[in-house]
Amino acid sequence: MHRVLVIEDERSILENVMETLQLEGFDVRGAPNGRVGVETAREYQPNLIICDIMMPELNGYGVLLELRRDVATANIPFMFLTAKADRSDMRRGMELGADDYLIKPFTTSELLAAVDTRLERRQSLAREFEGRMENLRDNIVRALPHELRTPLTGIIGYSEMLLMDFETIERSQAYSMIEAIYNSGLRLHRLTENYLVYAQVELMMADPQRIEAACNTAPLATQPHIVTMARHKAANMNRESDLHVHLTEANVRIYTNSLEKIVEELVDNAFKFSTPGTPVEIQSQVSDGTFLLTVRDYGRGLTPEQLNSIGAYMQFERAVYEQQGLGLGLMIAKRLTELHGGQLSLDSRPNQGTIVYVRLPLAGAANGHH
Repeated sequence: MHRVLVIEDERSILENVMETLQLEGFDVRGAPNGRVGVETAREYQPNLIICDIMMPELNGYGVLLELRRDVATANIPFMFLTAKADRSDMRRGMELGADDYLIKPFTTSELLAAVDTRLERRQSLAREFEGRMENLRDNIVRALPHELRTPLTGIIGYSEMLLMDFETIERSQAYSMIEAIYNSGLRLHRLTENYLVYAQVELMMADPQRIEAACNTAPLATQPHIVTMARHKAANMNRESDLHVHLTEANVRIYTNSLEKIVEELVDNAFKFSTPGTPVEIQSQVSDGTFLLTVRDYGRGLTPEQLNSIGAYMQFERAVYEQQGLGLGLMIAKRLTELHGGQLSLDSRPNQGTIVYVRLPLAGAANGHH
């Protein structure tokens, strides 16, 4: 049974709305003012809140602000009742995070239609969230054992050889084995970190409020973060002379760690799938309110079939492990780009290399998330 909380200081309207909903089979509670309404919402945890705007003590906007600040009540669908059909009032409510409006006087059928729409939307989001989580669980369960096996085999194999031949093994041979164990450990660490990031991004992508927050974060100057991360990756791969960076400065609404992770994964792939001595080019430009970042390598490239399978994998139709190490980093970069209102696309040809395009709205541009 759906729980509905009605907050209204006019007793006759409160009783009328409660009675209408109770007759339709809803579990309903009423609150005579905003203060009581906030306390009742925290304790009752309704599936929907219907709240008057003009109330003494704490008005409807105040109620909404308090509930949105509290993690326990932040995502409860919220509908305003108002006698004022003033557009500025409605806009203010929507900016604060209201889901709907009902203008007094309203008919029983209007009230029930609005309530049904809100509750159905909530259930639809819940189903979508559950679907995403199922996909996430499925991908991780199928992919993680396979991905972990390679570095673990190296760690166990080399350490076993060291233990067995410890007395007789040559110093230089022991050193190279220890180095191999260390590198396998690093690979395992990065893999674990990436799975945690991947899971975290998927959780954020299932939450409209967190997407909203990501798209409206403080503007970030992109150039220094791209340069730092790209140089760091090139140094790790001993490919500093292969790196060519040409950037246009731009401010984008993106979390610092999101931008750095996108660059890290794309540059890592570019070096991994190209040979030392061939260039990896990173460029950025600005046009039509969009920031475009491109990462290009001249490596082995991908066949149309591989490109299609990555495209499918990006839509969760392929298991992670089928991409042999290319998929997960690319998926993280794609999802982080989408979290901030952007798009990631690929262009690749066999033996000619790969170009990855990351498009993000500029901080000053309208991005539809206000």
